[in-house]
Amino acid sequence: MADHKAIYPVEKMSSFFGINSSSYYKWSKDPVGFWQQQNSELLVKLKAVYSMSKGRYGSPRITKELNADGIKVSRPRIARLMGRNGIKSIIKRKYRITTNSNHLYPVNANLLLRDFSTTGTGEKWVSDITYIRTGEGWLYLTVVMDLADRKIIGWSMDNSMSAGSTVVDAWKMAIKNRPLQDELIFHSDRGIQYASHEFRRCFKGLPVLQSMSRKGNCWDNAIAESFFKTLKTEMVYHRKFETRAQAKLEIFDYIEVWYNRKRIHSALDYQTPVQVERAMMKNKTQAA
Repeated sequence: MADHKAIYPVEKMSSFFGINSSSYYKWSKDPVGFWQQQNSELLVKLKAVYSMSKGRYGSPRITKELNADGIKVSRPRIARLMGRNGIKSIIKRKYRITTNSNHLYPVNANLLLRDFSTTGTGEKWVSDITYIRTGEGWLYLTVVMDLADRKIIGWSMDNSMSAGSTVVDAWKMAIKNRPLQDELIFHSDRGIQYASHEFRRCFKGLPVLQSMSRKGNCWDNAIAESFFKTLKTEMVYHRKFETRAQAKLEIFDYIEVWYNRKRIHSALDYQTPVQVERAMMKNKTQAA
């Protein structure tokens, strides 16, 4: 049988295996040793990305990060390396959704209608409230997210469930960080805080259309719910907060340092919210 190197030029063989010519020669002399060395070097880079994510990334996102750094590698190969070395993303636990909609305040119609698409920032915001257990009692977290770039633009944390310390404070931060230019749909569940007169007064004189989910239908606010599921399964469920101050510090770090600036999102074509935000601002400036 003819030598495969005589049939296929080195350049074609190198291209087939995704390596350069010098690496191909090393592989042809010692295939087993070559791949062991390649896997060892790749494992170091894999562990660096895994460490950066604090164990939150699985093989899909690790692969995307490595590809973005110019490392050509497939997801199955990363998955195999992770499996062989006992590396796995944080085990997810079930996430429970709770909403207090037992009140007599008026309820708005669902204007969002599960249409989470946008043409730019400031068109559709979603919001939700959740609770975090600490050694001192519950800590209530409220967030406001812009659907355009999935960035958390407003948030509040307090040991009270009052409208003022939850949704009002989160709204004030959101409107400061991203002032309204055009008409906005603000969507939430029909919880008492969102339906309260105190919160509705925040919209006075502003081009805001308030929208609420249908009763008992969590899918109407799925993106906001998804953020809390991500927060809890990636961080909260793996921490024991002795104090509210400790929880606040770690949640702040998760939102502002990790989620908005470092965590790549499959819905954003594996970019971070800040990357998408900057790209949108650049396109808007060029179009002006």
